[in-house]
Amino acid sequence: MKPYIPKELPLSTIDFRRHFKAVGESNAELARFDGLLQGLLQPELLLSPLINEEALLSSRIEGTQATITDVLKYDAGNKKAIEQQNDVQEVINYRNTMTFAGQQLSKRLLSLGLVREMHQMLMDGTRGAEKFPGMFRNKQNYIGRPGATIEEAAFVPPDPIRLQSDLESWERYVTGNDIEILLQCSLVHAQFELLHPFNDGNGRVGRLLIPLFLYQKKKLSRPAFYISGFLEKNRSDYYHALQQISLYDDWDTWIEFFLRAVIQQAKTNSVIVKNILSLYENMKNKIQNVTHSQYTINVLDFLFSYPMFQGNNFLEGSGIVKKTANKLLFQLKKAGIVQESEPRRGRNPATLIFKELLNITENTDID
Repeated sequence: MKPYIPKELPLSTIDFRRHFKAVGESNAELARFDGLLQGLLQPELLLSPLINEEALLSSRIEGTQATITDVLKYDAGNKKAIEQQNDVQEVINYRNTMTFAGQQLSKRLLSLGLVREMHQMLMDGTRGAEKFPGMFRNKQNYIGRPGATIEEAAFVPPDPIRLQSDLESWERYVTGNDIEILLQCSLVHAQFELLHPFNDGNGRVGRLLIPLFLYQKKKLSRPAFYISGFLEKNRSDYYHALQQISLYDDWDTWIEFFLRAVIQQAKTNSVIVKNILSLYENMKNKIQNVTHSQYTINVLDFLFSYPMFQGNNFLEGSGIVKKTANKLLFQLKKAGIVQESEPRRGRNPATLIFKELLNITENTDID
C-alpha cells in the first residue's frame, strides 16, 4: 500500500448543505454545555470526575486496561494495590497533559511546538517512552493487525519526507479560519490522525486537540469538552469514518459522525455537570446535618477532589486537625456518605469511597 497523500486544508469539496442541520444542533448543544461551565464557581473541583473519565476512556480506545478504581487508588497513594501499573500511568499522563495544555493556551496558540510538548508529557515513563517522545517521526509507519507487513496495512500515513511540510500546513489551518468552527474542528482532528506524525500516541494527542481547538476559537470558555466517551462507545464507527477519508476521499461521512459525537457528548456532559452540581449542594446540607461542623465545606471539597481515599489523605487534604478529622470520618461512615471499599490490613489503612460521585459518570449516558 502506498503512503497516504493528504489534501490541503481547507477543503472545497465539503457539502455544507448536507451538514447544515447537524451543525446547528451541535452548536446549540455545545453552547448549552458551555453555559453550565461558565456558571461553575469551582470548575477544577467540580469537573474533576469528567476529567478522570476522559483520560480513562481516551486511553482505553488505545487498549489501556486501567479502571477508574485503579486511577483513584493511585491518587490515594495506594499504588501497591494497582494491578495495571503501566496503564494507570498512561491515564495519569493524559490527565496531566490535558491540564498543562489548557494552561498553555492562556498565553500561546495551539502550535506544533505545543503538540510536541504534549506528546512528550503523554509518553513519559510509559510503554511508548522508547518511541522518541516529543519528536515527529522520521521513518515510515503504518497501521495494521499485529504482524502485518506494510503491504497488508490498513493504512499507511504520509511519507516522512513530506511530513514536516504537511504538519506546517495543518498548523496554518489550525490558527486560521474556515467556514464554520465545528466543521473546522472535525477536519483538524481527522487530518492529524491521517498525518499520524508520532511513532505512538497519535490517537490520544488527536483527541486532546478537540477541546483545545474549541477553546482557542472561543467556542468554549474552558478547554473542557470531553468527547472520548462517545468515541469509545462507537469505536468501530469512529475508525470506519476516518478510513473513509483515506480510502475514498469521503470527508462528509467523517464530518457527519463527528457532529453526531458532539451532539450526543454535549448532552451527556451537560447532564453529568448538572448532576454533580446537584450532588454538591445536597451533600453540603447532608454533611452539615450529620456533623454540625464548621468544617463542612472542607469535608465536601475533599470528597469531590478525592472520591477514593485513606485516612491519612483526609488529614492532609482537608486541613482538619487529627482528632476532629477522625470524628468526622466516623460520622461520615455511620451516615453512609462514605463506605469502606477495602478494609484495613496490617499497616495498610482502610480505603474509603464516596460512591455517589462515581456513580454519576459511570451511569450517565444519553442516546
